[in-house]
Amino acid sequence: MKLLLAIYFFIIAIIQMGLLFGIYHYYRSQSLLKPNPYWMGSLLVSVLALFVFGGGILTLDNIINPGFNFTIANTLFVVAITLQALFCLSLNQTVSKRIQLAFCVSTIIFVIAFEFLRINGNFEIRTVLVASFYCLFYIWQIVELTKTRKRTPSSQLTYLQYATYGELFFAIGRIAILVASTFTITEVSQIPQILILFTIAQLVMNTLSYIAIGGFWAEQIAKSSVRSNLENREIKALLAERESLISSLLKANKTASTGALSASIAHELNQPLGASSLNIQFLQKKLAEGEISPVLEKEILDTLLADNQRAANIIRSLRSIFSEEKVVSKKVDVGELLQTVLNIAKAEITSQKIQITLQLEPNLIANVTAGEIQQVLLNLINNAIQVLAASSGPDRALIIQGRHIDGSIQISIADNGEGVSPEVQEHLFELLSSTKKSGMGLGLWLCKHIITRHGGTIWYENSIDGGAKFIFQLPVESAPMPH
Repeated sequence: MKLLLAIYFFIIAIIQMGLLFGIYHYYRSQSLLKPNPYWMGSLLVSVLALFVFGGGILTLDNIINPGFNFTIANTLFVVAITLQALFCLSLNQTVSKRIQLAFCVSTIIFVIAFEFLRINGNFEIRTVLVASFYCLFYIWQIVELTKTRKRTPSSQLTYLQYATYGELFFAIGRIAILVASTFTITEVSQIPQILILFTIAQLVMNTLSYIAIGGFWAEQIAKSSVRSNLENREIKALLAERESLISSLLKANKTASTGALSASIAHELNQPLGASSLNIQFLQKKLAEGEISPVLEKEILDTLLADNQRAANIIRSLRSIFSEEKVVSKKVDVGELLQTVLNIAKAEITSQKIQITLQLEPNLIANVTAGEIQQVLLNLINNAIQVLAASSGPDRALIIQGRHIDGSIQISIADNGEGVSPEVQEHLFELLSSTKKSGMGLGLWLCKHIITRHGGTIWYENSIDGGAKFIFQLPVESAPMPH
């Protein structure tokens, strides 16, 4: 009889242990959602309780006053059901320290009460005490599960609730059987078969409840995985939208920059085109008069070729800035990019009587996208030109410096205009923040975006002459550019 009972407990312990190992292995193989420590702890303690209780039955000599290992086993059973109840509570609210302390105290009370009855009581009283503790926790667990299911329907929680109803039914049945018993049980062989059946059935229901909780956890993992995939798709869509927006802003800023420099560009192109037109008219006149000599012909053609080359260089420079070519980083001399931008803005600089001071160290090489860095330079220089054009000062100066510093190249563009007020400085590089009436607030924000994605930094300082000074720094070596 004792061996058969012990085998029942060992079989259920092995089943629950297999469930525990399976869950632990699954837990280590994924990172979306960790299992709740309350039900994992409950399952572990339940396995220990079953093994201790089964081993205790094998060594049991006196059922009226069994050994202390039965106090340990029954305490572990109570701790297991307590942790399972805490799991159900955690589905609805955070388990506070106060509640945890209350359960610790209830466990200590149970240990004292059971130990007293182990020495001074009998089998029936001890069993009724344990079953009564079970019933209290089962009822509370059912209440918490009902609350959770109303808020978040779940088939696995439904199975758990049914299994808990089963545990409650068999626990009450054990109490009823013992209360209705007409004799005192003094030996294992005297335990009624129906009581053994209800006890094993309660343990089977308990195992089913752990399986249901494991299913609920797997259900949550599946939902979490779906949410994670949706969030990843949303993030990818947002990143794509962000890149599209930035691309649109770059185009808008290029358009704005083109408008601001249109007069300068037209003036710059008109010079070689105008000269070409005059030379062509002169050549036509000489050809018509028949007075063209080989020397004069060569001179006129050379002049036309030079003017044509000059216009082509201007157009090529503009195309490198305003074209929609694929973004490719390569080693570029930023000093040469600066000269290109200054050539484009030359007419405007001359018309505004701005004195340019260039202080560039040689070989200002950086691994960058030439068109984007040209746009940064164009924005900063164009801003300085506009500020100086509105300045009432007699001497308008633009100081551009380039140097090597700490493995980077540093470019500064300073003017002697009115400068930027402290309250505006805080928002200079913010999107849609502009100090110009006609500005869109894109220029400086895009400058910062471009410099940052090249691994550099850009900032503002007050110029020594009281104007504005913008400085950006780029690493000499290639820096990873976000996509």
